Order: sequence, then C-alpha cells, then structure tokens
Amino acid sequence: MSTRSSRLVVIALALLLALSGCVGPVVETPSSDAAESDPRSTTPGDSDVRTTGTPSATTASTATATAAPETANPWGADPIVVGVRDAAATGREWTPLVREATDYWESNAERFAGYAVDYEVRPDASDPDLIVEFVDEVPECDGAADAAGCAPLIDDRRQIDRPETVFVQTGFADDSTVLVTEHELGHTLGLTHEDAPEGVMASRSVLYTEPRPNATERAFPWDDAEFTVYVDAANATDPAGARRQVDHALAYYEDGVEGMPTNLSFTTVDDPEAADVVVRSVETSPCGEGAASCGATTGPDPDGDGAIETYSRLRISLVDLDTDAVAWHVGYWLAYGFGAEDDAEKPPPFRDASYEDRRSEWWE
Repeated sequence: MSTRSSRLVVIALALLLALSGCVGPVVETPSSDAAESDPRSTTPGDSDVRTTGTPSATTASTATATAAPETANPWGADPIVVGVRDAAATGREWTPLVREATDYWESNAERFAGYAVDYEVRPDASDPDLIVEFVDEVPECDGAADAAGCAPLIDDRRQIDRPETVFVQTGFADDSTVLVTEHELGHTLGLTHEDAPEGVMASRSVLYTEPRPNATERAFPWDDAEFTVYVDAANATDPAGARRQVDHALAYYEDGVEGMPTNLSFTTVDDPEAADVVVRSVETSPCGEGAASCGATTGPDPDGDGAIETYSRLRISLVDLDTDAVAWHVGYWLAYGFGAEDDAEKPPPFRDASYEDRRSEWWE
C-alpha cells in the first residue's frame, strides 16, 4: 500500500549573537571643557543563540562518515525535475540558490544516501517531480512552530506523490537559504536528522537573516521606548545621593527632550538581568585610564554582519564620581544609547560641558 510519509523539519532559527558595542570613556578632569572619547569598538560578548546543534551554517562535504550502503533510488533513473515557486511573491531570485542545493546533493548523495541523483532545475516546469516553494511561513510541520523548512521523508518510491513539495521560509541570507534547502532535499533522499552529514541534516542549525540596518543606522535603535532600569550605587561615595542623581537623569528624558524620542519611560527593577539599562558605580573600572564613566551596548546580530542590529541592553559604569556629577554622566550615556552617538547629536547639556556644568542642576 502506498503511504504518505511524515514530515520532518529543520528547526533552525536566526542567529542572535550578542555583541558588545563598547564606547570610549568620558574623561573627567577638573579643568577640562570637553568630554573626550576613544574610538568606539565592537567586541564579541555573550551569545544569545536560540538554536542548538552545530553552531555554523556550513555544509559538510568534508565530514567524516561511513558511506551509506548502496540502495535503490526511489526517484528512478531519470533526472529529478525541480520546479521553483515564489509563493511569498518576494521577487527574489531563488533559482540559483536551489541549483546550489541540488548541486550539493549531486556531488554527495551517493556517499550519504547510498545512490546517485541527478536534478534538472526548471523554475516553471509544467510537470515537476518536486517543487521548492518559498513561503513567508512554513505550514504546520510535524508539530514544530518555528520551522525554517519542511519536506517529506522519502525512502521508498511508493511514498512519492508527484509533485512533492519542499517548503523553505523566506527572509534568510543566501547561504542560510541554501543550507535549509539542502537539508530539506536531504529528507526527500531518505535522510533523517540522525544521518550524516551532520552539518546539513542536524535538526537545528544557525541561520542568518537577509541584511538589516545596524543599530547605528536606525533613528531609534531599540524595539520599544519602555525601559527597565537597575541601579547599583553600593560603591558610590553617597549611595542615596547617587540614586537621586540617576532619577534626575531619567526624569529629564521622560519629560521630553528636543532631538530625543518623546515617549520614553523608565521603571526601576531589582534584578539586573531583567533590566534594559544597568547603572553601576564600579569598584573595578572597565573604562579607560582616567575615565570617569563609560557605556556599552549589547544586542542581537541576526544577519551575521558583526554589527548589532538593535540594542537590548545599555550598561553604564560610573568610576569614583563626585555625587553631583552622576546625573550628567548617566544622561550622557543614555543619549548615546538612544542613538545620539556623536556629541553634536546629544541634547545641549552634554555638548562641550565644563567641569562645573557637569555638577550643575542642568536638568532644571
């Protein structure tokens, strides 16, 4: 009896690699009129990878594995005609990516599936054996809610009901799209998630999205304007006074500042892990020599270009500051975190402020 196979998935979500966008210090000297900063650098930070398994989107043509025993090709001896359908109407050129995936299996199927295959990719084929369909959202697939692709597992010719359909989610970079397509075509050759090559057939893989604007290119580099704030003033000379100063800086932005978002709100929390903004009076400085403060942002890099796309956290470190200067330094780094990287883009109190200006009630 002919039966339809169950559908397998590659549950492969976009890589969310947290990076640290560390910015230079504000140097505090009694006679200085300017806040000098070192060039900003971006350095690797903690990973927030929503995937498991092989942490790279590379094919496994060099993988070490025992060759599969020779088996009959369920598709037959003729070339497998592959159609390509842009169901999501993206207008993107999918055919070259499908051909790259079929080329991979033409070179590797005999080794891993036990038989050789030959594909003929014809985007508008009238009677294809297989259709690779690019969709905004993969249909329900073996109960998975986050599938990047879906295909039938075929290891017997009686399972084939032409045309079979392989679904591939849109929105991924070319290399990641090819990987998903290779994975799903592997299922149509009878390979499961436990089979080699692991770099292609693992149930979870690291994928990258199409290019996205970096945080530094966005008018507002956060997902929303509602911020949670954690304040640790234990190492401040006057902890209570330092906290009041932080409150002044937050209230300044909540009241609305020209050039800054007008809908900012802040809620203090007791857990730094639950905070979007962390302000600490530090005992050991992470800032440059002689620096009074520094700020660092972290966030995801879903397109894998090495730059943060949106900020998820701003860390402000305060180094042995006079209590009266705390609000200014916090306000300075908040402006940076809200997208005003250059001092000329920051609100007036943070442009060329003197030693005395920083200790004034500038928020009034």
